[in-house]
Amino acid sequence: MSDTTQLSNDQLRVAIFTETFLPKLDGVVTIICLTLDHLRSIGAEAIVFSPGKHVESYNGFPVVSITPGVPMPMYPEVTMSVPMRKSHQRFVEFNPNVVHLANPWCAGLMGIRFAKKMDIPIVMSFHTHLMEMAKFYKLGFLEKPLWGLHRYFYKKADYRLATSKRIKDELEAHNFGPTGLWRRGVDSSVFAPGADVAETRRQLTNGNPDKTLLLFVGRVAPEKQIEQIRPVLEAIPNTHLAIVGDGPYRDKLEQLMAGTSTTFAGYLKGEALSAAYAAADIFVFPSAIETFGLVVAEAMAAELPVVSSRVGGVPELIENGMNGFIFEPNDVNQMITHVRQLVENPTLRKEMGQKARRSVQALTWKSIMDDLVADYQKVITQHRSATTNNKLSSG
Repeated sequence: MSDTTQLSNDQLRVAIFTETFLPKLDGVVTIICLTLDHLRSIGAEAIVFSPGKHVESYNGFPVVSITPGVPMPMYPEVTMSVPMRKSHQRFVEFNPNVVHLANPWCAGLMGIRFAKKMDIPIVMSFHTHLMEMAKFYKLGFLEKPLWGLHRYFYKKADYRLATSKRIKDELEAHNFGPTGLWRRGVDSSVFAPGADVAETRRQLTNGNPDKTLLLFVGRVAPEKQIEQIRPVLEAIPNTHLAIVGDGPYRDKLEQLMAGTSTTFAGYLKGEALSAAYAAADIFVFPSAIETFGLVVAEAMAAELPVVSSRVGGVPELIENGMNGFIFEPNDVNQMITHVRQLVENPTLRKEMGQKARRSVQALTWKSIMDDLVADYQKVITQHRSATTNNKLSSG
């Protein structure tokens, strides 16, 4: 095989470095697990490096703990780490031909060091917008240093991936270098309408299934601004909110939502999560910070009309007024108006939900993960070609 010949899938060996992994559940973990599932399905090999305590394997792939981990500011469920000799030994033994750093931070720094030492190409994907987090938490003085630190990391990659065009454009505007798109998919066979969800609806509405059921799914954190749905419940009679998810803000949010018609369902996954979407009438998403908004795509696949803030990749999913509604972040009155339209017009609700499902059915995880593997292959081939040319020119 020449240095520029593409590897077969069963020759692909991917080392993934992530600041967070199972048993923690969030959008990043979900994407990594889906990536691993796809790599398994095509016969590739993979290994995961992550800080803290977590599962020792996933779908037959080893998961290596790289330190006990230290909680990350603004995101306490995520831990940071420093390199360890044992981790490097596992990395060398695995002998990857590409390294993928998801949300590179301290684990990412380890991945960069290991990859550079063995001259292995690096792909980095951007998932969490810490700069926007800093602004939201009134730590604006950190915004510029965080951009600089992220640029330092991402400049070391052979290829960068963003989850939406908005994020891609933003990274390139901050001189990160050429950045590709790694959009999010949705399994329309899993998230779908039509299932018998009467019992789920009864539970999510606290025994009031005749109420219009509003649904929020996601991490329960301040930047999701879930409390902004309270005025919606107060303004529109006979509505009930179900919050699916958990996080550091739950106790505070329960206080803020006290006295409203709200159910806290906690984390749901698999069939229970699918049933929650199918049981609801309207999906409401007032988040201030997203890089894509995977739950919006899931809701749309479940034939739910979505009322969402203009955040992350949501404008790339929703054509305002056609397959959902978009409001400007923090414009609670606009959110109320759109929810009221859907509550008072069941025909519009049904038609918009049907359009929403049709618009995301092409976003299959297989096609999106096939694109990721193609990016891996491209990076490996280009890296080998550059290495060969360097050897020839120096010789």
